[in-house]
Amino acid sequence: MRDEVRAFVITQLDDMNYDVDGIDDDTTLGPAGVDLESLALADLAVRVEDRYGLKFADDESEKLALMTVGEFTTMVADRVAATADGNS
Repeated sequence: MRDEVRAFVITQLDDMNYDVDGIDDDTTLGPAGVDLESLALADLAVRVEDRYGLKFADDESEKLALMTVGEFTTMVADRVAATADGNS
């Protein structure tokens, strides 16, 4: 599941016109890495929510900017698994 989520995130970043060359699990989503600003983070979050049926809390946006691609994809995959197990 994690690999699927990671591939989806990279595809979405590319679709949002971000340079995805060289992005790895240690690349941060925020200013020091991919350089997503708040609106772009919100856009990515909505795309992930729509694809995987998740909901991010409003106060999570600041945390997302500090996450690496690896941390974000692991968090999404864990939430998807928890939802599938009925533990949401």
